Order: sequence, then C-alpha cells, then structure tokens
Amino acid sequence: QVQLVESGGGLVQAGGSLRLSCAASGSIFSINVMAWWRQAPGKQRELVALIATGGSTNYADSVKGRFTISRDNAKNTVYLQMNSLKPEDTAVYYCYLRDRNVYWGQGTQVTVSS
Repeated sequence: QVQLVESGGGLVQAGGSLRLSCAASGSIFSINVMAWWRQAPGKQRELVALIATGGSTNYADSVKGRFTISRDNAKNTVYLQMNSLKPEDTAVYYCYLRDRNVYWGQGTQVTVSS
C-alpha cells in the first residue's frame, strides 16, 4: 500500500543542478529513514544520501559538499538538491523508505553531459 513517486530527473550539462523529489503515500510509520540510491550501467547500486525523521543525514563521499538531502515529515517527502553535477553522477536515482518495511521508487534518470 506504500508508494514512492519520484520526479525531477533529466539531462543537464556538467556543473549544472537538478532537484529530485520523492513523495511517499500510504500507511507509513512515523519514525523512518528516507534515502536516495543510484545505479549506473554496469555498476552496483550505491547509497547516495539518507535522512532520518529527526533530520540526521549521511552522504556518500563522492557527493559531499555538492548534494543536499532534505525532507518534509508532514508530507513524507524527500528531496535531493544536486549541484556542481559531474558526468560520473549519471545514473538512475532511486528513492527509498524504510520504516517497519522497505520500499523503493521506480527510479528516475539523471544524465550529466560533458
């Protein structure tokens, strides 16, 4: 019954910015973790950033200082502001929510051209 709907992916030039959004709907426990993962062709899926209900965050070393994760707890919505994008950021980005269960979004393509 829980669904994650992503938006905001697209094509940008190196150095540009994108903002991803993911809205969760359904019966969601109030204490939870939301995150963004990404997977490039031929690569393993990797954790990009996560944020807990209380606001604590963690980032992959490769995106620290460039990406910012945030959330609106009332809306169960998570955002990923991506600045100074690099070609190596090109991947399918997946929204993730874990409360008593784990849920995944459908993925949204981010392509950074050089």
